[in-house]
Amino acid sequence: MSQEQLRPVRVGLLGIGTVGSGTFTVLKRNQEEIRRRAGRGIEITMVADLNVELARKVVGDAAQVVSDARQVIANPDVDVVVELIGGYGVAKALVLEAIAAGKHVVTANKALLAVHGTEIFAAARAKGVIVAFEAAVAGGIPIIKALREGLTANQIQWVAGIINGTTNFILSEMRDKGLDFDVVLKEAQRLGYAEADPTFDIEGVDAAHKATLLSAIAFGIPVQFDKAHVEGITQLSATDIKYAEQLGYRIKLLGIARRRMDVKTPHGVGGIELRTHPTLVPMRRLIANVEGAMNAVLVQGDAVGTTMYYGKGAGSEPTASAVVADLVDIARLLDAAPEARVPYLAFQPDEMSTLPILPLDEVVTSFYLRLRVADKAGVLAKITGILAEQGISIDAVIQREADEVSGEGNQTDLIILTHDTTEGGMNKAIAAMQALPTVLAPIVRVRKEELA
Repeated sequence: MSQEQLRPVRVGLLGIGTVGSGTFTVLKRNQEEIRRRAGRGIEITMVADLNVELARKVVGDAAQVVSDARQVIANPDVDVVVELIGGYGVAKALVLEAIAAGKHVVTANKALLAVHGTEIFAAARAKGVIVAFEAAVAGGIPIIKALREGLTANQIQWVAGIINGTTNFILSEMRDKGLDFDVVLKEAQRLGYAEADPTFDIEGVDAAHKATLLSAIAFGIPVQFDKAHVEGITQLSATDIKYAEQLGYRIKLLGIARRRMDVKTPHGVGGIELRTHPTLVPMRRLIANVEGAMNAVLVQGDAVGTTMYYGKGAGSEPTASAVVADLVDIARLLDAAPEARVPYLAFQPDEMSTLPILPLDEVVTSFYLRLRVADKAGVLAKITGILAEQGISIDAVIQREADEVSGEGNQTDLIILTHDTTEGGMNKAIAAMQALPTVLAPIVRVRKEELA
């Protein structure tokens, strides 16, 4: 059948906010280019938004506008439902209803898929429809397609990414201006880089949602956000960012997923580390130099080595770029048999791995430690002795003058870089060091990754 005979793909859009309006704009502006690539036209024919007046201003008379999303789902002329509402509640109900109605689904909702993805993908498979979600991770960077298709020949060893622009902007500003977190957060909110309620961003939840999806695609495991370690940047100080810089490192909030085959679990041998936390990264790594609100993802494959994907992780048109790419994929496959499609999580559904998510105590990494200690003889010896008891070897020790001197005597900052050890061993060492009377403040711990 020629392209002229193929009817356009008809799209129903749920939500016409930042990403929704960008999707409408990109489709309209590039419609001819998109048609040439997809083999048929793609048209937004119906839009649902509670703010009907605003929606009509965006789409004009190009699409029908309604306030009830279920009208879009029930419309037999709609082939694909694009969910851009966000959140776990109503979005989940609408996505499942769209699947039950036999509609293909495109979503940018990382929270929904990270928490309920297993249920959603199972429902879609049973109904024979596509669920596409490129826009759910890293905005306009095509990292889902790279992992799921471009790197399919590889056994993926690890994935590490700056996948939240708000926190990367804050950390970049803290480093550049020497300011503490609270001050920079207010500036980020003023500039629009941070939401009025930035909790999901600054506490690492948003990045952990995305890391959960990346881990599922990289290793062929179910989405398991409830087993991820999640840690934000609210406790970081300008002092530690400055010390890291002096030591040749930068601190980035990373989402990390790593395959480990050197551990035994109740299920056998092997497991997956899944964690999001501030991380010291060597300044010589490209990812350490990703600044502002930009995103970047590193992937290590056994055949290809290390690859890096960089770009805008949010914004109207960058995210719309990923949404439209998913629509093009669906347009190409609209009349294809389900078995001809790329699996949702890269691996065939009956070939998913049983490798478990490892508990945090079994995670292996190296550490940056900062201890505020009394400037007395023998303090360093006691601390290194405690580390040795836990089998933790030291990479470097640096003593710095503290910013303040207490009235009870001199204090100093002791900075220690360790070699790789388990999280559990480090926890025991920190507890023992913290109990020393010469340790005068809570010990600061930041994990360190060479990413090599």
